[in-house]
Amino acid sequence: MDNNPAKLPAAVDSVSDRLEVPGPSPEVEAEKRAQLRKAKAFATMLLVIATAVYFACRGIESSHVSAGEVVPAWVGYVRAASEAGMVGALADWFAVVALFRHPLGIPIPHTAIVRRKKDQVGESLAQFVGDNFLNPALIVDKVRKAEIPERIGEWLVAPGNADKVSTEVGKFTGNVLEAINPDDAAAVLKSAVIDEVAAPEWGPPAGKVLEQLIEEGRTEPIVQQMAEWLHRKSLGSQNLIDRLVGERAPSWAPSFVNDLIGDKVYRELVDWTWQVQHDPKHDARLALHRFLTQLSIDLQNDEKTIAKVEEIKTDILSSAAVTQAPAKIWASTSAKLVDAARDPDSLLRRKVSETAARYGERIQSDPELRKRMDRRLEAAVVFIAENYAGEITSIISETVERWDADEASDKIELMVGRDLQFIRVNGTVVGSLAGLAIYTLSTLVFGAI
Repeated sequence: MDNNPAKLPAAVDSVSDRLEVPGPSPEVEAEKRAQLRKAKAFATMLLVIATAVYFACRGIESSHVSAGEVVPAWVGYVRAASEAGMVGALADWFAVVALFRHPLGIPIPHTAIVRRKKDQVGESLAQFVGDNFLNPALIVDKVRKAEIPERIGEWLVAPGNADKVSTEVGKFTGNVLEAINPDDAAAVLKSAVIDEVAAPEWGPPAGKVLEQLIEEGRTEPIVQQMAEWLHRKSLGSQNLIDRLVGERAPSWAPSFVNDLIGDKVYRELVDWTWQVQHDPKHDARLALHRFLTQLSIDLQNDEKTIAKVEEIKTDILSSAAVTQAPAKIWASTSAKLVDAARDPDSLLRRKVSETAARYGERIQSDPELRKRMDRRLEAAVVFIAENYAGEITSIISETVERWDADEASDKIELMVGRDLQFIRVNGTVVGSLAGLAIYTLSTLVFGAI
């Protein structure tokens, strides 16, 4: 295995792909670093003390042996304790340092573990989360125990909460409507309405509708309306008839003759329109019925009539009034909806609030509704867990992979380093006690050296 620190995973080779490793605030980080330095200094001091005591004991032993004197018994006990404490401190120092970096900068195998194994840790963590937290059975059990529908119902009926729902719905609706591009909205309306209307031929469907109306006798009211309208117009046509007669009469004709002719034409027109209005069997009405019948046939079968209708359709749909209608409709409608969504006293907001409160009451009083909500929630979380657990947990592994290895190692050491330094302290103390115990036991068994 190549432990060269210069050779990092490809995922972090590109600076642009790196993510900042999350950590505490600068103030908290500075405090933790100070605590870590103190813990390191204390652990190192114990190592130095154990080392100094050991060499002092060795010096005492050497001086007594050189002088041919008996070494005091206590020296052996202290030396054994300090030696074991020194060894324990050095071993634990190596183990702690090896977690985050190469001891003394030497690329010893199986050191700088956190930096080298960062990506594997991320993958293992993602797998752990997926197996233990995004497990469908576990999630369903948690959802059931949470009693979410009951909590929703209780919250909705609580005073003021329905109004909160209305407020949030209003904000959301207003923001969504304002975010929509007016040109896009107009294009959608045009596509959904005008284009759909323009796509099919108008003639055959219109002819079919007219044929159906005729068969059901629904055209008679239309004919009656036309007859009544025609009669009303004839009653007010006196001046028009007199003017037309005057314009078309010979210049030499006496004016009283023109008046007589105009009056006669007027009376005949009024009488005729009255008869058309009141006589269901009048020839004019029958002729109009025949015209409508023939029109229904021509609209469905006559190519010229169908083509003429298409020309009329094109003229209507290409007119400025129609082409500008989607934009005007959206501008007017969206403005009114935004105002209604933002106004707490609007009918829309009041209806949302009332609906939320009623729904909360219904949830509380209807066990079947709560069961349906539970089933839907369970189905939703199971679907997410079964289909998207991998995508969710991949965020963990991908994020860890994009961390800078050295920075991640430093941040992790900052978080747990103080506790790890106490491992060094414990190693020194426990090692000293173990060394003292071993030396004492061996002295009791084999005697003093």
